[in-house]
Amino acid sequence: MSAAARRSIALDALRKAGAVTLFGLRVLGQCVPALSRPRLVVLQVYNAGARSLVIIMLCGLFVGMVLGLQGFNLLQRFGSESALGVAAALGLIKELGPVLTALLFAGRAGTSLCSEIGLMGATDQLAAMEMMAVDPVRRVVAPRFLGGVIAVPLLTAVFNSIGIYGSSLVGVTMMRIQPGTFWSQMQNAVDLHDVNEGLIKSLVFGAACSLLAVYEGYHAEPTAEGVGLATTRTVVTSAVLTLLLDYVLTAAFL
Repeated sequence: MSAAARRSIALDALRKAGAVTLFGLRVLGQCVPALSRPRLVVLQVYNAGARSLVIIMLCGLFVGMVLGLQGFNLLQRFGSESALGVAAALGLIKELGPVLTALLFAGRAGTSLCSEIGLMGATDQLAAMEMMAVDPVRRVVAPRFLGGVIAVPLLTAVFNSIGIYGSSLVGVTMMRIQPGTFWSQMQNAVDLHDVNEGLIKSLVFGAACSLLAVYEGYHAEPTAEGVGLATTRTVVTSAVLTLLLDYVLTAAFL
């Protein structure tokens, strides 16, 4: 790849980052006015959160069970099987829970937000709002953004709870670890700092994934192909950004 091509790619990335940042500031400026109509925000929390509960709970259960199996196999080599609860809880609360929840949210709710706003633009609904002096960012975008920001930490808590239950199901029921040992060591090892780290990560991931979804939907080409491409970009960009932010936040907490 030539130097000119690399510069072009870098400039395009900077332009996209700048456009997303400016749009994010515009959305944040409309979040407080959007709260004057809480029914819209609650509806979006339901659409983004409650309708994602099934996949979150199923994935949390299986991830917790796999974590219990792999953790027991690893800890058994060092004679520390009793620490399975600690390993499962810290792994879920600090890393796996926020990251996997954000990825699942981007794949299920993020695509829905993007395609919904994109279709509203393709059918001239957003233009009609502007003609009636209704700001579409305040009426359409901001409630959906707030719904995603609120829903992701709640979904992360559900994912972590079901995941810990799944790991206890494997460790206590299958591997015969004493339940008192499993839960007491977990309670002694996990402190408020660990919970705060997972909470902050889930808030950041929720804001990033929601912003990307509404941005791509709002700026999608008003065609079926354009909306489909915007939806694809939402999933791919959200996944990459979530993993990048996870590294940055983990390094900052350490």
